[in-house]
Amino acid sequence: MRLAQMNFIYILVVLIPLLLVFFWLVFRMKRKALERFGNLVLLEKLSLSFSPRKQRWKVALLVLAILFLLFSLARPQLGTKLTLMKREGVDIIIAMDCSSSMLAEDFKPNRLEKAKQEVNGLIARMQGDRVGLVAFAGVAFVQCPLTIDYSAAQMFLDIMDVNLIPEAGTAVGDAIRTSIKAFSQKERKYKVLILLTDGEDHDSDPMKAADEAAQEGIRIYCIGIGSTQGEPIPIRNERSEVTGFKKDEEGSVVVSKLDETTLQKIALTTGGKYYHATSGEMELDKIYDDISKMEKKELEGKLMVQYEDRYQYFLFISIVLLVSEFLVSERRSKKAVERMKSETKPLRTD
Repeated sequence: MRLAQMNFIYILVVLIPLLLVFFWLVFRMKRKALERFGNLVLLEKLSLSFSPRKQRWKVALLVLAILFLLFSLARPQLGTKLTLMKREGVDIIIAMDCSSSMLAEDFKPNRLEKAKQEVNGLIARMQGDRVGLVAFAGVAFVQCPLTIDYSAAQMFLDIMDVNLIPEAGTAVGDAIRTSIKAFSQKERKYKVLILLTDGEDHDSDPMKAADEAAQEGIRIYCIGIGSTQGEPIPIRNERSEVTGFKKDEEGSVVVSKLDETTLQKIALTTGGKYYHATSGEMELDKIYDDISKMEKKELEGKLMVQYEDRYQYFLFISIVLLVSEFLVSERRSKKAVERMKSETKPLRTD
Protein backbone atom coordinates (compact mmCIF):
# COMPACT_ATOMS: atom_id res chain seq x y z
CA MET A 1 0.00 0.00 0.00
CA ARG A 2 1.19 3.53 -0.80
CA LEU A 3 -0.07 6.92 0.32
CA ALA A 4 -0.53 9.64 -2.32
CA GLN A 5 -0.80 12.54 0.18
CA MET A 6 1.73 11.97 2.95
CA ASN A 7 1.10 15.45 4.43
CA PHE A 8 -2.10 14.18 6.05
CA ILE A 9 -0.14 11.39 7.78
CA TYR A 10 2.09 14.01 9.37
CA ILE A 11 -1.04 15.86 10.53
CA LEU A 12 -2.45 12.58 11.89
CA VAL A 13 0.74 11.82 13.84
CA VAL A 14 0.58 15.25 15.51
CA LEU A 15 -3.18 15.74 15.89
CA ILE A 16 -4.24 12.40 17.43
CA PRO A 17 -1.84 12.62 20.42
CA LEU A 18 -2.89 16.25 20.92
CA LEU A 19 -6.56 15.22 20.98
CA LEU A 20 -5.86 12.46 23.51
CA VAL A 21 -3.98 14.90 25.77
CA PHE A 22 -6.77 17.48 25.34
CA PHE A 23 -9.56 15.08 26.43
CA TRP A 24 -7.42 13.77 29.30
CA LEU A 25 -7.00 17.35 30.56
CA VAL A 26 -10.73 18.05 30.13
CA PHE A 27 -11.69 14.98 32.21
CA ARG A 28 -9.12 15.87 34.83
CA MET A 29 -10.32 19.48 35.10
CA LYS A 30 -13.93 18.28 35.29
CA ARG A 31 -13.07 15.88 38.13
CA LYS A 32 -11.25 18.59 40.07
CA ALA A 33 -14.21 20.95 39.62
CA LEU A 34 -16.56 18.30 41.05
CA GLU A 35 -14.21 17.72 43.99
CA ARG A 36 -14.33 21.43 44.79
CA PHE A 37 -18.11 21.43 44.55
CA GLY A 38 -18.59 18.64 47.12
CA ASN A 39 -17.94 15.05 48.08
CA LEU A 40 -17.15 13.14 44.87
CA VAL A 41 -18.69 9.84 46.03
CA LEU A 42 -21.88 11.60 47.09
CA LEU A 43 -22.09 13.50 43.78
CA GLU A 44 -21.71 10.27 41.83
CA LYS A 45 -24.62 8.76 43.78
CA LEU A 46 -26.78 11.83 43.11
CA SER A 47 -26.09 11.62 39.35
CA LEU A 48 -26.84 7.96 38.70
CA SER A 49 -28.27 8.72 35.23
CA PHE A 50 -24.87 9.97 33.96
CA SER A 51 -22.41 7.32 32.70
CA PRO A 52 -18.69 8.24 32.73
CA ARG A 53 -18.02 4.99 30.86
CA LYS A 54 -20.28 6.03 27.94
CA GLN A 55 -18.66 9.45 27.89
CA ARG A 56 -15.25 7.80 27.44
CA TRP A 57 -16.71 5.65 24.64
CA LYS A 58 -17.95 8.77 22.83
CA VAL A 59 -14.49 10.34 23.02
CA ALA A 60 -12.89 7.13 21.75
CA LEU A 61 -15.33 6.97 18.81
CA LEU A 62 -14.66 10.62 17.93
CA VAL A 63 -10.86 10.22 18.00
CA LEU A 64 -11.04 7.04 15.90
CA ALA A 65 -13.33 8.79 13.39
CA ILE A 66 -10.81 11.63 12.98
CA LEU A 67 -7.98 9.10 12.65
CA PHE A 68 -9.72 7.21 9.82
CA LEU A 69 -10.77 10.50 8.16
CA LEU A 70 -7.18 11.77 8.04
CA PHE A 71 -5.99 8.39 6.78
CA SER A 72 -8.57 8.50 3.96
CA LEU A 73 -7.42 12.04 3.06
CA ALA A 74 -3.89 10.62 2.69
CA ARG A 75 -5.35 8.62 -0.24
CA PRO A 76 -4.19 5.06 0.48
CA GLN A 77 -3.65 3.21 -2.80
CA LEU A 78 -3.39 -0.50 -3.46
CA GLY A 79 -3.02 -2.19 -6.86
CA THR A 80 -2.12 -0.70 -10.23
CA LYS A 81 -3.42 -0.58 -13.78
CA LEU A 82 -2.02 0.64 -17.10
CA THR A 83 -3.86 3.62 -18.58
CA LEU A 84 -3.31 5.26 -21.96
CA MET A 85 -2.97 8.99 -21.26
CA LYS A 86 -3.85 11.11 -24.31
CA ARG A 87 -3.07 14.79 -24.67
CA GLU A 88 -4.45 17.49 -26.92
CA GLY A 89 -2.75 20.76 -27.68
CA VAL A 90 -0.85 22.91 -30.13
CA ASP A 91 2.86 23.47 -30.77
CA ILE A 92 4.10 26.80 -29.41
CA ILE A 93 7.52 28.25 -30.23
CA ILE A 94 8.58 31.26 -28.16
CA ALA A 95 11.22 33.41 -29.88
CA MET A 96 12.97 35.83 -27.52
CA ASP A 97 15.20 38.75 -28.39
CA CYS A 98 18.58 38.48 -26.64
CA SER A 99 20.26 41.45 -28.31
CA SER A 100 22.01 44.21 -26.35
CA SER A 101 19.06 46.57 -26.90
CA MET A 102 17.10 44.35 -24.48
CA LEU A 103 19.26 45.79 -21.68
CA ALA A 104 17.39 49.11 -21.96
CA GLU A 105 15.65 49.88 -18.69
CA ASP A 106 12.25 51.25 -19.75
CA PHE A 107 11.04 48.05 -18.02
CA LYS A 108 12.59 47.27 -14.66
CA PRO A 109 15.11 45.81 -14.23
CA ASN A 110 15.43 45.71 -18.04
CA ARG A 111 13.62 44.55 -21.18
CA LEU A 112 15.25 41.10 -21.20
CA GLU A 113 14.18 40.26 -17.64
CA LYS A 114 10.69 41.51 -18.45
CA ALA A 115 10.58 39.22 -21.51
CA LYS A 116 11.73 36.23 -19.42
CA GLN A 117 9.05 37.04 -16.85
CA GLU A 118 6.42 37.06 -19.62
CA VAL A 119 7.62 33.70 -20.98
CA ASN A 120 7.59 32.13 -17.52
CA GLY A 121 4.03 33.34 -17.04
CA LEU A 122 3.01 31.90 -20.40
CA ILE A 123 4.59 28.48 -19.73
CA ALA A 124 2.83 28.38 -16.35
CA ARG A 125 -0.53 28.69 -18.17
CA MET A 126 0.11 25.80 -20.57
CA GLN A 127 -1.82 22.54 -20.29
CA GLY A 128 -0.84 19.79 -22.70
CA ASP A 129 0.73 22.05 -25.36
CA ARG A 130 4.28 21.48 -26.56
CA VAL A 131 6.63 24.44 -26.10
CA GLY A 132 9.99 25.31 -27.62
CA LEU A 133 12.39 28.27 -27.30
CA VAL A 134 14.31 30.21 -29.95
CA ALA A 135 16.93 32.79 -28.94
CA PHE A 136 18.01 35.48 -31.39
CA ALA A 137 20.17 38.54 -31.75
CA GLY A 138 22.26 38.96 -34.95
CA VAL A 139 21.47 35.29 -35.67
CA ALA A 140 18.90 32.85 -34.29
CA PHE A 141 19.07 29.29 -33.00
CA VAL A 142 16.80 26.78 -31.23
CA GLN A 143 17.50 27.02 -27.53
CA CYS A 144 14.98 24.31 -26.58
CA PRO A 145 13.18 22.01 -29.06
CA LEU A 146 9.45 21.34 -28.72
CA THR A 147 8.71 19.51 -25.48
CA ILE A 148 6.02 18.95 -22.87
CA ASP A 149 8.62 19.11 -20.11
CA TYR A 150 7.83 22.63 -18.93
CA SER A 151 10.43 22.56 -16.15
CA ALA A 152 13.15 21.82 -18.73
CA ALA A 153 11.92 24.69 -20.92
CA GLN A 154 12.05 27.05 -17.93
CA MET A 155 15.57 25.86 -17.16
CA PHE A 156 16.71 26.77 -20.71
CA LEU A 157 14.87 30.09 -20.34
CA ASP A 158 16.79 30.95 -17.16
CA ILE A 159 20.17 30.82 -18.93
CA MET A 160 19.14 33.21 -21.70
CA ASP A 161 21.02 36.53 -21.62
CA VAL A 162 22.62 39.04 -23.98
CA ASN A 163 25.92 37.12 -23.91
CA LEU A 164 24.27 33.97 -25.26
CA ILE A 165 24.73 35.05 -28.91
CA PRO A 166 28.03 36.74 -29.77
CA GLU A 167 26.81 38.24 -33.06
CA ALA A 168 25.34 41.70 -32.46
CA GLY A 169 22.14 42.98 -34.02
CA THR A 170 18.45 42.06 -34.03
CA ALA A 171 17.46 39.66 -36.83
CA VAL A 172 13.69 39.31 -36.39
CA GLY A 173 13.38 37.70 -39.85
CA ASP A 174 15.97 35.05 -38.98
CA ALA A 175 14.13 34.35 -35.71
CA ILE A 176 10.91 33.67 -37.64
CA ARG A 177 12.67 31.43 -40.20
CA THR A 178 14.44 29.43 -37.46
CA SER A 179 11.11 29.01 -35.67
CA ILE A 180 9.48 27.73 -38.87
CA LYS A 181 12.10 24.97 -39.08
CA ALA A 182 11.54 24.07 -35.41
CA PHE A 183 7.91 23.10 -36.15
CA SER A 184 6.84 19.84 -37.75
CA GLN A 185 6.97 20.25 -41.54
CA LYS A 186 4.17 17.69 -42.08
CA GLU A 187 1.37 19.95 -40.81
CA ARG A 188 -0.11 23.29 -41.82
CA LYS A 189 -1.94 24.04 -38.57
CA TYR A 190 -1.69 23.64 -34.78
CA LYS A 191 1.31 26.04 -34.83
CA VAL A 192 1.83 29.24 -32.83
CA LEU A 193 4.88 31.50 -32.71
CA ILE A 194 5.12 34.05 -29.90
CA LEU A 195 7.69 36.73 -30.63
CA LEU A 196 9.05 38.87 -27.80
CA THR A 197 11.24 41.73 -29.01
CA ASP A 198 11.63 45.48 -29.21
CA GLY A 199 11.17 45.07 -32.97
CA GLU A 200 14.38 46.80 -34.11
CA ASP A 201 15.40 44.75 -37.13
CA HIS A 202 18.70 44.92 -38.98
CA ASP A 203 18.13 43.91 -42.61
CA SER A 204 16.67 40.40 -42.08
CA ASP A 205 13.43 41.09 -44.04
CA PRO A 206 10.93 40.15 -41.31
CA MET A 207 7.88 40.74 -43.55
CA LYS A 208 9.05 38.15 -46.09
CA ALA A 209 9.68 35.74 -43.22
CA ALA A 210 6.15 36.43 -41.93
CA ASP A 211 4.75 35.50 -45.37
CA GLU A 212 6.67 32.22 -45.22
CA ALA A 213 5.26 31.54 -41.75
CA ALA A 214 1.70 32.21 -42.98
CA GLN A 215 2.20 29.69 -45.81
CA GLU A 216 3.20 27.09 -43.18
CA GLY A 217 0.02 27.74 -41.20
CA ILE A 218 1.87 29.46 -38.34
CA ARG A 219 0.03 32.14 -36.38
CA ILE A 220 2.38 34.76 -34.91
CA TYR A 221 1.63 36.73 -31.75
CA CYS A 222 3.99 39.62 -31.14
CA ILE A 223 4.69 41.14 -27.72
CA GLY A 224 6.49 44.47 -27.91
CA ILE A 225 9.02 44.98 -25.10
CA GLY A 226 10.04 48.60 -24.55
CA SER A 227 8.80 52.12 -25.20
CA THR A 228 8.21 53.98 -28.45
CA GLN A 229 9.96 57.06 -27.00
CA GLY A 230 13.21 55.13 -26.74
CA GLU A 231 15.71 54.38 -23.99
CA PRO A 232 19.54 54.40 -23.89
CA ILE A 233 21.36 51.11 -23.36
CA PRO A 234 23.38 51.21 -20.13
CA ILE A 235 26.89 49.74 -19.79
CA ARG A 236 27.59 48.17 -16.40
CA ASN A 237 30.78 47.05 -14.70
CA GLU A 238 31.36 43.82 -12.76
CA ARG A 239 29.57 45.31 -9.73
CA SER A 240 26.48 46.10 -11.87
CA GLU A 241 27.15 49.82 -11.62
CA VAL A 242 26.27 51.97 -14.66
CA THR A 243 29.49 53.33 -16.13
CA GLY A 244 28.02 54.87 -19.27
CA PHE A 245 25.72 54.23 -22.23
CA LYS A 246 26.23 52.44 -25.53
CA LYS A 247 27.31 54.76 -28.36
CA ASP A 248 27.41 54.46 -32.13
CA GLU A 249 30.47 54.92 -34.36
CA GLU A 250 29.98 58.71 -34.33
CA GLY A 251 30.03 58.83 -30.54
CA SER A 252 26.32 59.51 -30.09
CA VAL A 253 24.33 57.67 -27.40
CA VAL A 254 22.24 54.87 -28.96
CA VAL A 255 18.54 55.18 -28.15
CA SER A 256 16.60 51.93 -28.62
CA LYS A 257 12.95 52.42 -29.61
CA LEU A 258 10.12 49.91 -29.83
CA ASP A 259 9.09 49.37 -33.47
CA GLU A 260 5.40 48.63 -33.04
CA THR A 261 4.56 49.11 -36.72
CA THR A 262 6.71 46.18 -37.91
CA LEU A 263 5.42 43.89 -35.18
CA GLN A 264 1.80 44.77 -35.95
CA LYS A 265 2.35 43.97 -39.65
CA ILE A 266 3.98 40.61 -38.81
CA ALA A 267 1.03 39.61 -36.61
CA LEU A 268 -1.54 40.79 -39.16
CA THR A 269 0.14 38.86 -41.99
CA THR A 270 -0.20 35.54 -40.12
CA GLY A 271 -3.62 36.05 -38.51
CA GLY A 272 -2.13 36.70 -35.10
CA LYS A 273 -2.22 39.76 -32.85
CA TYR A 274 0.15 42.36 -31.47
CA TYR A 275 0.31 43.33 -27.80
CA HIS A 276 2.43 45.85 -25.98
CA ALA A 277 3.92 44.33 -22.81
CA THR A 278 2.34 45.58 -19.59
CA SER A 279 3.26 45.22 -15.93
CA GLY A 280 0.02 43.32 -15.25
CA GLU A 281 0.73 40.85 -18.10
CA MET A 282 -2.89 40.96 -19.27
CA GLU A 283 -1.61 40.26 -22.78
CA LEU A 284 -0.64 36.72 -21.71
CA ASP A 285 -4.22 35.93 -20.71
CA LYS A 286 -5.49 37.24 -24.05
CA ILE A 287 -2.92 35.28 -26.06
CA TYR A 288 -3.49 32.00 -24.25
CA ASP A 289 -7.25 32.52 -24.44
CA ASP A 290 -6.88 32.75 -28.24
CA ILE A 291 -4.63 29.67 -28.30
CA SER A 292 -7.10 27.65 -26.21
CA LYS A 293 -9.79 28.31 -28.83
CA MET A 294 -7.64 26.98 -31.67
CA GLU A 295 -8.16 23.54 -33.16
CA LYS A 296 -5.96 21.11 -31.25
CA LYS A 297 -4.22 17.98 -32.39
CA GLU A 298 -4.03 14.74 -30.44
CA LEU A 299 -0.46 14.36 -29.33
CA GLU A 300 1.03 10.91 -28.83
CA GLY A 301 -0.35 9.06 -25.83
CA LYS A 302 1.72 7.28 -23.21
CA LEU A 303 1.00 4.22 -21.12
CA MET A 304 1.00 5.36 -17.51
CA VAL A 305 0.90 3.26 -14.35
CA GLN A 306 -2.13 4.39 -12.37
CA TYR A 307 -2.57 3.39 -8.73
CA GLU A 308 -6.00 2.32 -7.48
CA ASP A 309 -7.42 4.54 -4.74
CA ARG A 310 -8.75 2.74 -1.64
CA TYR A 311 -9.59 5.75 0.51
CA GLN A 312 -13.33 5.07 0.20
CA TYR A 313 -13.19 2.22 2.75
CA PHE A 314 -11.50 4.33 5.42
CA LEU A 315 -13.86 7.24 4.74
CA PHE A 316 -16.85 4.91 5.20
CA ILE A 317 -15.44 3.67 8.55
CA SER A 318 -14.96 7.29 9.64
CA ILE A 319 -18.58 8.15 8.80
CA VAL A 320 -19.86 5.07 10.68
CA LEU A 321 -17.82 6.03 13.74
CA LEU A 322 -19.11 9.63 13.65
CA VAL A 323 -22.72 8.45 13.40
CA SER A 324 -22.14 5.99 16.26
CA GLU A 325 -20.65 8.77 18.42
CA PHE A 326 -23.73 10.91 17.73
CA LEU A 327 -26.13 8.08 18.63
CA VAL A 328 -24.38 7.01 21.84
CA SER A 329 -25.93 8.78 24.83
CA GLU A 330 -24.01 9.77 27.94
CA ARG A 331 -26.97 8.69 30.09
CA ARG A 332 -27.37 5.24 31.60
CA SER A 333 -30.32 3.08 30.61
CA LYS A 334 -33.36 3.02 32.93
CA LYS A 335 -32.64 -0.58 33.95
CA ALA A 336 -29.07 0.30 34.89
CA VAL A 337 -30.28 3.27 36.96
CA GLU A 338 -32.89 1.17 38.77
CA ARG A 339 -30.34 -1.54 39.50
CA MET A 340 -27.87 0.95 40.92
CA LYS A 341 -30.59 2.53 43.06
CA SER A 342 -31.49 -0.85 44.55
CA GLU A 343 -27.82 -1.52 45.28
CA THR A 344 -27.35 1.87 46.93
CA LYS A 345 -28.14 1.97 50.69
CA PRO A 346 -30.28 4.91 51.86
CA LEU A 347 -28.39 7.71 53.55
CA ARG A 348 -28.75 8.03 57.36
CA THR A 349 -30.20 11.31 58.58
CA ASP A 350 -29.70 10.82 62.34
